[in-house]
Amino acid sequence: MTETTTDPVARAAALLKEHRESIDRLDAIIVYTLGERFKRTQAVGKLKATHDLPPSDPAREAKQIERLEDLAREADLDPEFAKAFLNFIIDEVIRHHKKHQE
Repeated sequence: MTETTTDPVARAAALLKEHRESIDRLDAIIVYTLGERFKRTQAVGKLKATHDLPPSDPAREAKQIERLEDLAREADLDPEFAKAFLNFIIDEVIRHHKKHQE
């Protein structure tokens, strides 16, 4: 039989610990996912540089932002935050692409 505490402070501390452990796992997922994403965008940057293609694709970027905003709404996340986050990533990707072209 599992012992449960009736002390509200101890219970809150245990719940806080569980939430923080979950957040730590999610942070790791985000970092590794971003790492994988940037590997892909680096490959795109090299391909664009090899074939003298522009480092940015405004039509695709606009489409991706719209897509991400829709996903954010579905995930109950502020679409403006999602848009700002994607814009930050896109800016970094374009910076990398320009570096490849130099």
